[in-house]
Amino acid sequence: MEESVRRSLPVNSLPVNDARPHIGLPAISRQPQRAAPSAPADPRPPAPASRASHRPSPDWESGYRSMVVLGDLVATTAVVAAGAFVLHGFGAEWPATQWLALGTVLAVVCALPASRAWNPRVLGEGAEEFRRLGRGLFAAAVMVALGGLLFGALAVQPWVFAVIPAVALVSFPQRYVLRRWLHRTRRRGGCLLPVLAAGSPETVRDLIARTRAESHVGWRVEAVCTFTGEGDPGSGDLDGVPVVGRLDELADHVRRGGYRVVAVTADQYWSPRRLQQVAWDLEGTAAEMVVAPVLMEVAGPRLNVSGVLGMPLLRVTAPTFTGGRRLVKEIVDRVASALLLLMISPLLLGIAVAIKLGSRGPVIYRQRRVGRNGHPFTMLKFRTMVVNADAVRQQLLQDNEGAGPLFKMRRDPRVTRVGGLLRRYSLDELPQLFNVLTGRMSLVGPRPPLPEETKAYAADARRRLLVKPGLTGLWQVSGRSDLSWAESIRLDLRYVEDWSLALDLVILWKTVRAVLMGDGAY
Repeated sequence: MEESVRRSLPVNSLPVNDARPHIGLPAISRQPQRAAPSAPADPRPPAPASRASHRPSPDWESGYRSMVVLGDLVATTAVVAAGAFVLHGFGAEWPATQWLALGTVLAVVCALPASRAWNPRVLGEGAEEFRRLGRGLFAAAVMVALGGLLFGALAVQPWVFAVIPAVALVSFPQRYVLRRWLHRTRRRGGCLLPVLAAGSPETVRDLIARTRAESHVGWRVEAVCTFTGEGDPGSGDLDGVPVVGRLDELADHVRRGGYRVVAVTADQYWSPRRLQQVAWDLEGTAAEMVVAPVLMEVAGPRLNVSGVLGMPLLRVTAPTFTGGRRLVKEIVDRVASALLLLMISPLLLGIAVAIKLGSRGPVIYRQRRVGRNGHPFTMLKFRTMVVNADAVRQQLLQDNEGAGPLFKMRRDPRVTRVGGLLRRYSLDELPQLFNVLTGRMSLVGPRPPLPEETKAYAADARRRLLVKPGLTGLWQVSGRSDLSWAESIRLDLRYVEDWSLALDLVILWKTVRAVLMGDGAY
């Protein structure tokens, strides 16, 4: 779901009872190298020999980037050529059409790299890739329009308002297909960047767990450096990853091991001077140094690095819940929900008839939910259970399989035959489009909670109520009912903290696949 080109994997800074200075993790700046001051003698035992073998830099990165560039060029050329023939068929002069077609292709070819849409660091992960692609195509449309005005080519309107949008309609799905291929390859253990993690054992364990759980990020921790150079008691490993040395030997192990990413996690050993020295020592290697800030689940457009008085500072802006982008989101919600209701009205009618024929009772189930700022509202759904489902629930509490305060059962006896089919493909939630149309919900947002859930919320969980609940969200495209309660809260808070229009588009795109696959729906 930004100018940060690598998705942060933040970890908590945990105090350790030793004589090391307690200093936080600053951002890193590159400055001309100079000799480091001499360090006092280190009383610690010598570090174990590195078990990492030298490996060449992965060549799949350049190959994947070439696939993306080639795909964009082929899509652009094909769409522009098709547009030229269509416009010529409507009576456009062929020489002028050829020049406009060539100018459009050149505009796209210049705008995409200028917008850093082909930067390897954003390819394959996060919403930033699609944001830059959209920014580049918009810049190409502006270039074509300005070129038409400059050279007096008044026939540029179809190219600006039809051809380039058609390029976007082809390029975005094409990028997504390539990303899906990359993620499948990573789940099988390919196309991963070898990572050397350096920090306290607690924070490194967290990083290892996150990279294993989310392989699509493309990181694989293959070695660890700790303050003492030791791992778990009785072994030289941390959660199965070998500990190859101490923190003060980090650069040496990077050079010998050929790692692509050096992930510096929180530890009291790190001081500004030591971190800067590591950054200098890594110059000339293929390794990218990444420092995990001690800020949980804050990333994307809210984080910016700037220099003040020669010091690199990590600026954290407040999440935005008003303003121009929110107005755009509000307009899109209302217009899109109205159009969708018109398009699927026959489907809604068919579902209503099936429910009525399948069991006695109302077609629509109304339930009180909590919306933005804690205001309750009535959420609409197609009825998928028997009429007295709420009364029967008390008899089934001992069989609850839901996470936290949620009540869920994989084989709920209250669900009707038609209701089971509706639930599997989330068709029971379609009436919520009326809630979106009236402004009580959004197309994308946190899951709408029950009143009894909000009573048990901790202070951090109540931040979910700062925005409108959504018809879909990160919780739906990440597993829905298969998620733990803590994971569900974490995803909702991540959306609240890092919301953007590009993230909404990515979630909507992923929702289609999640609904068709029926993952976590019961």
